[in-house]
Amino acid sequence: MEKLISCCGLDCATCDARIATSTNDNDLRAKTAETWSAQFNSTITAEMINCVGCRPEGVHFAHCFECEFRNCVQEKGFQTCGECGEMANCKKVELIHQYVPEAITNLKSLQ
Repeated sequence: MEKLISCCGLDCATCDARIATSTNDNDLRAKTAETWSAQFNSTITAEMINCVGCRPEGVHFAHCFECEFRNCVQEKGFQTCGECGEMANCKKVELIHQYVPEAITNLKSLQ
């Protein structure tokens, strides 16, 4: 399977929002909205589930525009956190990697 690594190291190719967008799967959009609403204690609708991944041009999930990882990477002129010399000591990156340890592996695979 193709890997499409996000700014923080998540594999967007396996993300339900990206899959629902690329396959125009409204059932998956609805399921993802329900799951994410519960997971993040937020109101997320099926209509909000549209994303091609945080790095490519195109439609993005609303959170992408406020994502501290994406914003930091863009401010520094990088594609991912893996390009930053401060990644090993970054408290922001540490947060995601404690919950999704494969994200660090994904970032290192790009180097």
